[in-house]
Amino acid sequence: MNLLKRKYLRFIGLFLISSVFPIHFLIAAAKKIINPNLTNQQKTIMFNEGTERPFSSNLLNEKRKGFYHCANCGNKLFASTSKFNSGTGWPSFSEALPGAFKTKIDKSFGMERVEYHCAKCGAHHGHVFNDGPKESGKRFCNNGLCLIFKPEKN
Repeated sequence: MNLLKRKYLRFIGLFLISSVFPIHFLIAAAKKIINPNLTNQQKTIMFNEGTERPFSSNLLNEKRKGFYHCANCGNKLFASTSKFNSGTGWPSFSEALPGAFKTKIDKSFGMERVEYHCAKCGAHHGHVFNDGPKESGKRFCNNGLCLIFKPEKN
């Protein structure tokens, strides 16, 4: 009976602690490793869910074949074949590479949007909308400062 009482008390204790300090949040925060080579602006965008000014990214006019990687961890995110000119001022892609991102609902600015983060390091990259071209109909609107382009070697 004493063992059952201890298990019950442990369960109640964990329940109370997890309601004050969500364990999944603590684990997720502990996993975020920030690349020390990032600029302050990149850190603000990637870890405080900021946004760069529209039409400020050097990647807007990038037309070479290759892949776009996470600027924080190097994870491969997009193929250049999925990039398109959305006219929004941010690099846009019709599809991400499989498993590249995790999503969550962003309710800021009085609307619901789907926000996406690098699946490897948790860095914020942008939002995905349902107004894109091609079969997917998706538009991954990405902050250019969150990306590193690596051209295909000839």
